[in-house]
Amino acid sequence: MRASLSIVLCGLGSLGPLAAAPARAADLDIRLQIPQLDVAEYHRPYVAAWLERPDQSVAANLAVWYDLRKRDHEGEKYLKDLRQWWRRSGRDLQMPADGISGATRAVGDYELKFVPGEAPLAALPAGDYQLVVEAARESGGRELLKIPFSWPVQKASALQAQGNSELGTVTLALRP
Repeated sequence: MRASLSIVLCGLGSLGPLAAAPARAADLDIRLQIPQLDVAEYHRPYVAAWLERPDQSVAANLAVWYDLRKRDHEGEKYLKDLRQWWRRSGRDLQMPADGISGATRAVGDYELKFVPGEAPLAALPAGDYQLVVEAARESGGRELLKIPFSWPVQKASALQAQGNSELGTVTLALRP
């Protein structure tokens, strides 16, 4: 059984100092799969997605999915299991973060759409970036996928990375 959910995100990310003027408006859509795993004890993965500069600093946080239902914000203490995201940006964020944080997702395909001219794309300067998606699951594994791209978008393209365990296919669709 596959679930499908469409999410439109336009909240503020962690943008840091900007050295160049923002590029013109363009669409950036992400489609990611959380695969069905044949395991005895299944837990929904924590997932983080962000844009990374060539020096591996975070240009913008796009999404952080974690367990929001745990009493006394206990789900937040497991965010550090998203190791790369946590080291680069997560430890400095106050969670829940408006516009980027949300509940974990079940097995299925998910789409994140970012609106041209609004945060985080409105302030994204021209340059080379990587979309980074990281997933970690209790009693499971970790996985990190990266998709390089240039901003602003010159022509429409769909770039993909294939996960092996915690993530399925991640697609980055870019349109000028």
